[in-house]
Amino acid sequence: MRDDKLRNDVNTQMYYAKQGIITPEMEAVAESEYLEPSFVCNEVAIGRMVIPANINHKNISPIGIGINARTKINSNIGNSSVSSNIESELEKLYASIKYGADTVMDLSTGGDIDLIRQKIIDASTIPIGTVPIYQALEGVESIEDLTEDILIDMIEHQAKQGVDYMTIHAGILLHMMPIVSKRLMGVVSRGGAILAQWMLHHHKDNPLYTAFDRILDIARKYDVTLSLGDGLRPGCLADASDAAQFAELKVLGELTKMAWAKDVQVMIEGPGHVPFDQIEMNVKKQIEWCHEAPFYVLGPLVTDIAPGYDHITSAIGATMAAYSGAAMLCYVTPKEHLGLPDLNDVKEGIIAFKIAAHAADVARHRPKARERDDSLSRARYEFDWNKQFELSLDPEKAKAMHDETLPQEVFKEAEFCSMCGPKFCAYKISKNVQEMGSTEDNK
Repeated sequence: MRDDKLRNDVNTQMYYAKQGIITPEMEAVAESEYLEPSFVCNEVAIGRMVIPANINHKNISPIGIGINARTKINSNIGNSSVSSNIESELEKLYASIKYGADTVMDLSTGGDIDLIRQKIIDASTIPIGTVPIYQALEGVESIEDLTEDILIDMIEHQAKQGVDYMTIHAGILLHMMPIVSKRLMGVVSRGGAILAQWMLHHHKDNPLYTAFDRILDIARKYDVTLSLGDGLRPGCLADASDAAQFAELKVLGELTKMAWAKDVQVMIEGPGHVPFDQIEMNVKKQIEWCHEAPFYVLGPLVTDIAPGYDHITSAIGATMAAYSGAAMLCYVTPKEHLGLPDLNDVKEGIIAFKIAAHAADVARHRPKARERDDSLSRARYEFDWNKQFELSLDPEKAKAMHDETLPQEVFKEAEFCSMCGPKFCAYKISKNVQEMGSTEDNK
């Protein structure tokens, strides 16, 4: 338990870390990341790592998100205003956990949002994120009817439910709107678009910005990690790395310092659609301007021409982003830009992003990152098919694909597959070469 003697209106991991107190959550992160607890404590204290763990999310298994931890991935689930089914969202949650998502965001925009969220939180052992403005909008007639109090009340309501991190689009401001008007695709973030319309109607600045101190008070009470949203993220290659995107990023850097002053944990959300050659620059700029707060990126997608395959276009960009220093990757499914993802889309997105995250971890030499690769390689060379299936990211698919051409159980011990057959198998030939070479050495 966290030390109740120190607890007042501040319950955050950052608060305890600044006191040099190693919480059970920090110990759990240290064990899973093969790091020293004191190192994790220091990373949280300086804001370079976050541990999203709302004090009201009782069955959570804590994780650390930061540049010095294993790259994490997020899975988006949630119903839409035209499709509401609690059971299907729970199935997506269970699939997300099964295939290796580190966090899940409930982005529900219709139906009984409260009930959906509560069931997801109660069933989830991993951190849950939300975008509170979605539910706030459901409670009013129009965007223009939103008020500061409505938004703040919704943030506190969701914090009480146990939401571990929230996307707060506090960096998009009124003076940025003329720049946005020059874009090819304008504002593609749902939260960003809502706030842009509100600001232009009322001729006032973003209420999430002007009320940021009130948001911080809620976050530190429940230990909600703030995921400062990129409301002006580029939605196409033509808008990438433009003045609007970077103007918002600078504001997010200022808000980060405000949050840290109140011991509130922060991560920064990032683009979006970005040409491959601009990804590293984007990550480095975020690290500099946002003072090394963890970077949480959507994709990035490196091309706009692959509807139906955007889990691939984004996984390419995600690998580069993670290698360059991004701490968490928000998955993209094959259904991106086309519709609400189903269970299979969720699985495809998670597997694509597990590959991206793992590839980056291997390249960054994370502790023990390559062990599984080496174990699978040994099993592959030894023709231990069942071990290969067991070690793969998707054992069911690996076994099913092998079974398509060699379904009999006897072939699970065969020293060949259906691609090469017994005569042309390079592994088998190589084993003979090695044995002959070893014999030659002993002469």
